[in-house]
Amino acid sequence: MAQRRKLYRTMQGRMVDIEKLRSANESVQAVGNMNVNARGDVLGKGGQIVTPKETVIKKYYEQPRGKVDDTPARAKPAPVNKVPPTPKAVETKKIATPKAAPKVAEKTVAPKKGIDEALDGLE
Repeated sequence: MAQRRKLYRTMQGRMVDIEKLRSANESVQAVGNMNVNARGDVLGKGGQIVTPKETVIKKYYEQPRGKVDDTPARAKPAPVNKVPPTPKAVETKKIATPKAAPKVAEKTVAPKKGIDEALDGLE
């Protein structure tokens, strides 16, 4: 039994055989910036075939594309910043003392961390 070609009816009522149209224009350069013909061959200067379609497909399937990472996202270590944060200077407060009184140690204010540091200037 002969293979029946599928015909498509255009909007204007004409019958078109898409397979016949494809095979007739197989060597025509495709529209775009990929430099391939309608078949999928890579073209060089003057429309000459540089790499046939079979080689392109074979090369594509030889290389493994994406690998699934078995490590869950939570178990991965956090990315390390390349530039360490600049430490803020520790502010010291001097307390006035009477001369007769024994010397009292100077108080140091610890730098704020986390949310306290972020909310410091907002009020």
